[in-house]
Amino acid sequence: MTGSESAAPSPLPLGEMHPTRWGDPAAATTLPEPTRGLLELAFRLEDRAAVAEGVLPASTVPAAAAADLEAAVGADHVLRDDLSRRLRTRGKSTPDLIRARAGDLSDAPDVVVRPVDAAQVEAVLDVARRHHLAVVTFGGGTAVTGGLVAQREGYAGVVSLDLVRMKRLLAVDPVSMTATLEPGLRGPEAEALLAEHGLTLGHFPQSFEYATIGGFAATRSSGQSSAGYGRFDALVVGLDVVTPVGQLHLGTAPASAAGPDLRQLFLGSEGCFGVITAVTVRVRHLPSAAAYEGWGWASFAAGTTAVRALAQSGLLPTVVRLSDETETALNLARPDQIGAASTPGCLMVVGIEGDPEAVRTRRAAVTEVLTRLGGTSLGEEPGRAWEHGRYRAPYLRDALLDVGVLVETLETATFWSNVERLHAAVRAALEEHLPGPTMVLCHVSHVYETGASLYFTVATQEGATPLETWRAAKAAATDAMVEAGGTITHHHAVGTDHRPWLEREIGPVGVTVLRAVKQALDPDGLLNPGVLVP
Repeated sequence: MTGSESAAPSPLPLGEMHPTRWGDPAAATTLPEPTRGLLELAFRLEDRAAVAEGVLPASTVPAAAAADLEAAVGADHVLRDDLSRRLRTRGKSTPDLIRARAGDLSDAPDVVVRPVDAAQVEAVLDVARRHHLAVVTFGGGTAVTGGLVAQREGYAGVVSLDLVRMKRLLAVDPVSMTATLEPGLRGPEAEALLAEHGLTLGHFPQSFEYATIGGFAATRSSGQSSAGYGRFDALVVGLDVVTPVGQLHLGTAPASAAGPDLRQLFLGSEGCFGVITAVTVRVRHLPSAAAYEGWGWASFAAGTTAVRALAQSGLLPTVVRLSDETETALNLARPDQIGAASTPGCLMVVGIEGDPEAVRTRRAAVTEVLTRLGGTSLGEEPGRAWEHGRYRAPYLRDALLDVGVLVETLETATFWSNVERLHAAVRAALEEHLPGPTMVLCHVSHVYETGASLYFTVATQEGATPLETWRAAKAAATDAMVEAGGTITHHHAVGTDHRPWLEREIGPVGVTVLRAVKQALDPDGLLNPGVLVP
């Protein structure tokens, strides 16, 4: 083994996220004065920036298991030191951060193991089987639904299977327009490698700077450019997966009738059925032109009608985001301007990318539809402001937690005919179950011919029992989603947070199917126990 189980925390390794905050500490933000002024009208601001260091529980991995793990991947890549374990504890939901700030490290893995290829992953799973170790696959650590918190009871220890060394671009097929990527590549790393070939994946979720290719696949991620490029699962044409009972290589053709599509077992499986070791994706040529602009709408209903018209006429732009009245009033689409003067009604951000002629043609067609339906062009500034700040919201959340304002997000999706009902039901549930002043904001940012997602942001007083308060409100909101005909998650995944509601969505037969797959691929229940499968 390497390192020390009792060593004091060290400076962060390059590229690692802070254990009690989002992202790069150097990029942390303070509250702009207009934002602070707005918050002071609604909330009681108090200093909650202090962080308890906490004490890690002792690693329980037996010496013989540690030795076998070292034999599998090399001694330098089996880590039990304090900092490595802290950095692989939970994800980055607001409850995760509140617990981390309080010094709660009870979910820390016992050991961090870093394989370099599929053969080493297979070797680690064999060690886990022989020593009955739980294995949690770790990509970028951006999970927000408890997907990195494995059940510990009944296991000799918990292994964080960190794919940080698996960062290669394995193949590019410029004729078929596909590329094969290893799972540990972060979004910017994958885009940089593809850009050397003049290509892009086009997948830009808010977690883009830290989330990984493997995580995108394992959670069915959806990026901010999904209207133009598609959800991540729609981009996947092939997968290599290591399971405790062997390897699978899936995706031999762009389409097949050779039985059920087994790729779908692993897309969204959250590390419970196997470890994704390579992903083959559809790619596009890098765009050479882009146009971003804002549009104003009298109401959220009018804006959703316009988005639906674009989707159903085949004229979707690359990016479309529609904020409801509350989100527009607070300027959430422009995080550095929250509290400043805002657009009346509802703000829509539209972005179109491609070659110059394609951008001009699509922009003209989109403009015609939006103008005909009553939209007001606001020019390029609102669109460019959103584009500039598109990855800043999680940093703002840290600044709000520092002053005692709990901010969290949740999302769902439904068919167009049900959007208004679902929007109202979730908002009402949150407002009813959060004590004191509360702000509930919503936007549409992932759209289809048949429906759309609704993404809610909630701000409320942190109070004395923030975890219990949010847990009750989130449960009420999830109940409301189910009762109003929405899904329990559109792109955040199931994890442990949504697991109690999964049977209500897929039914008892669906649960039986998932349990049968789990039993067949992971008969000893080693992979992410307690996550996803009810």
